[in-house]
Amino acid sequence: MWIVAVVFLGLMVLAGIFFVSVYNKLVTKRNRYENAFSQIDVQLKRRHDLIPNLVETAKGYMKHESETLEAVIAARNKAASAEKRASQNPSDSSAMQALMGAESMLSGALGNLMVTVEDYPELKADEQMSKLMEELSSTENRIAFARQAFNDSVTSYNIDREKFPAVMVANMFGFQKATLFEIEVEEERQAPQVAFG
Repeated sequence: MWIVAVVFLGLMVLAGIFFVSVYNKLVTKRNRYENAFSQIDVQLKRRHDLIPNLVETAKGYMKHESETLEAVIAARNKAASAEKRASQNPSDSSAMQALMGAESMLSGALGNLMVTVEDYPELKADEQMSKLMEELSSTENRIAFARQAFNDSVTSYNIDREKFPAVMVANMFGFQKATLFEIEVEEERQAPQVAFG
């Protein structure tokens, strides 16, 4: 009888060790994607800080485009607010969805501003404007790189979270599915139109 008890106790210890191992792996993966989000957060803050300077520089030349400039500032403020909420808890799916929506709106507003800037050659030639646009472009590239690293971490976490038996541990301890950070700007989804002749 004592052999059965020892075997049972041994199996329980092994099961406990296994569950602790799975739990620790999920915690590690979650911490990785939260750290990866902090890299996005830094770049988004940099982007949000550049925009008021960009708008101020453009104001001097674009006196009749106040609606476009106001749309950029409004979108920037909404994105900054959503970024603050998401940075407090990158695991919060609704905060991430709000951030993605706000950043998509900001990208669209910035795209409209850049199209409008094309109509003002003296603004395009302005040294401060050129510098700000270059910094913004560099920041956009950094955001894209950080977003890719974050999405890779989230995908790895979600795959491990959904595997059996990790899914049982995840459900028992509240490991929610993480949300990818995808920004959709209508212009990016459409194929470019090419006209010959």
